[in-house]
Amino acid sequence: MLVAQITDTHIRRPGELAYGAVDTALYLERAVAALSRLDPAPDLTVVTGDLVDTGTAEEYAHLRSLLAPLGMPVFVIPGNHDAREPLRQAFAADGYLPREGFLHYTIEEWPLRIVALDTLIPGATGGALCRERLGWLERTLAAAPRRPSLLLMHHPPFVTGIGHMDRIGLSGIAAFAEIIARHPQIERILCGHLHRAIDRRFAGTVAGTAPSTAHQVALDLAPAAPLSFALEPPGYQLHWWSEEGGLVTHTALIGEWPRLYPAGQDKRRVG
Repeated sequence: MLVAQITDTHIRRPGELAYGAVDTALYLERAVAALSRLDPAPDLTVVTGDLVDTGTAEEYAHLRSLLAPLGMPVFVIPGNHDAREPLRQAFAADGYLPREGFLHYTIEEWPLRIVALDTLIPGATGGALCRERLGWLERTLAAAPRRPSLLLMHHPPFVTGIGHMDRIGLSGIAAFAEIIARHPQIERILCGHLHRAIDRRFAGTVAGTAPSTAHQVALDLAPAAPLSFALEPPGYQLHWWSEEGGLVTHTALIGEWPRLYPAGQDKRRVG
């Protein structure tokens, strides 16, 4: 099974730029084209939050049109820039989002079970795992203890050293970690929010963030550094699962890159 992950797409209304400078729609078009060229093709794509920039219905309609060329199922979760009800309405026809309440769900059709957890606090930049959300997660994981699973959430459950982003992080991490530790079927926790690829061992599994399809958070580990973005190469992740080898994650950059050894050239000296 092959799962593609994109995140922090931050789509604006047609013709608008994020921060007045970043054409996030163009970047997402390039990401969709890159995923569409993959061989083998991913079985599905997950989008781990901050789908749009201000949570309007027009932005979600634009997002849907940009994702439409993907020839595979797409599953989304909200981030702090999203709004639950417009998101729910925009993706209602796909049938996997609940009709009310938090946007939690599971996808059961593939060898890896997909468990999606809503960390959104309306109007806030940080995320939360309250008693209700944690209760849902505990029940959901307990219902399939032998199913290898991927857990999706926007806010990562760990500090990263990027001070500004850590200050708008996730609450409820300790109780969350206790639940994760009781459920070793979780192969990986897939997150967004940081606009960078960052990994950490967490409660018996691995938690990680993926790069944005557009702008990246600048890598500055000075504790008081202000938030800043960099137009580093955008990217995505591929999570490859096999029963024999478990889960392997690849981070890929989006762009055209020359290959050193075209087909037919002598490769005996490689490695």
